[in-house]
Amino acid sequence: MAEGGLADDDISLPRTAVNKLIKEMLPNMRISNDARELVLNCCTEFIHLLAAEANEECTRQSKKTIGPEHILVALKGLGFDHYVPEVEDVLEDYKVQATQNKRKATKLEDLGIPEEELLRQQEELFAQARMQQMQMDQEEQAEAAAAAAAAASAAGDAVQPVADPAAGMTATQRQLAQFQAIAAGATAAGGHMASLHSTGGN
Repeated sequence: MAEGGLADDDISLPRTAVNKLIKEMLPNMRISNDARELVLNCCTEFIHLLAAEANEECTRQSKKTIGPEHILVALKGLGFDHYVPEVEDVLEDYKVQATQNKRKATKLEDLGIPEEELLRQQEELFAQARMQQMQMDQEEQAEAAAAAAAAASAAGDAVQPVADPAAGMTATQRQLAQFQAIAAGATAAGGHMASLHSTGGN
């Protein structure tokens, strides 16, 4: 256990990261578990030592935040001057990457629209597109229904209604037609009765 009741894993570098670094540096070399553990402990101790030295330098300068300059001074103070050029190269690469990321963020800021607002507007555009599609579908369905109704109406107009024989007749002509219909009915009834009488006589 380390000071403050923390487990060793809580104050050390991730083993996976250290193992990956070892494999990249020595791809053709087999490293025992004890050696890997030793490298891990050395890396952790080095970082603790460097952080403590940088913190003292930061305090001497009456600063509240440890900066890269404090790390460089700490390396020199601990006798790791030969690390300084490589650390400065890494720092320069970091600054370039940070500048590129800042430019990307600035492009959005120059629009005057926060990222959250852009996402909200995007969702609104998607919703509008879905609504327009629904309206188009409804219009197509309405047009299809109207076309079907028109076809049914045209088919109904093609069937001509049967003309009323009494249409266009005068009152006298209608009475005469009714009398003729009654007479024809009486004649038919008389013939039917005579047929029945003849059949009964036989």
